[in-house]
Amino acid sequence: QVELVESGGGLVQAGGSLGLSCAASGRTFTDDYMGWFRQVPGKWREFVAAISGGNRITYYADSVKGRFTISRDHAENTMYLRMNSLKPNDTAVYYCAARALTTMPEIVAYAYWGQGTQVTVSS
Repeated sequence: QVELVESGGGLVQAGGSLGLSCAASGRTFTDDYMGWFRQVPGKWREFVAAISGGNRITYYADSVKGRFTISRDHAENTMYLRMNSLKPNDTAVYYCAARALTTMPEIVAYAYWGQGTQVTVSS
């Protein structure tokens, strides 16, 4: 059974930093895109960042470019998101995803999803 488990969310003041982890089990995703998405109540789930498999090419939403860094460790089967200079509008539930179903990793179409972790940024 494939499982993605996020950790590292919490409450932080604006300007602060947080790191999220996404541990995968049940299969490896070495050749697959993995990504981070976020969602606030009443809005669509939106793309945050993604990373390709072997050559680890990264993609970012414009809203987080320069502040967030995505990475992955194939040996640990884990993906990370380092979030710096956090803003109140970064507040959301953050979801990790694995194995994109399209060639566009920013599209919300992945085979596997985690349960989400809350990130709250206070002003």
